[in-house]
Amino acid sequence: MPTITYIAQDDSEVTLDAQAGDSVMETAVRNGVPGIVAECGGSLSCATCHVFLCADSTAAFPPMEELEDDMLDGTAVDRQENSRLSCQLSLSDGVVARVRTPETQV
Repeated sequence: MPTITYIAQDDSEVTLDAQAGDSVMETAVRNGVPGIVAECGGSLSCATCHVFLCADSTAAFPPMEELEDDMLDGTAVDRQENSRLSCQLSLSDGVVARVRTPETQV
């Protein structure tokens, strides 16, 4: 079972068990995690599920593809080198990952 930790701007953390095959965004929305708006529902047509992938979690996910990279140009908070769209971070069995949510999504 994958585990994902969401770290808010105030450094509070929520750690959740997730379902393999779900995305970091789907897990957040299903569990009411603040900081993930997900206006498009995961269809890769907005940037309101922007997260900062913690360095110790980078290897758990494939590199971003071109469309995700393009969508990250539209984030409410400036993108960083570790920016990802959480709808594109699919969780596999055994993955333990951490993401930080930005100050705002809109």
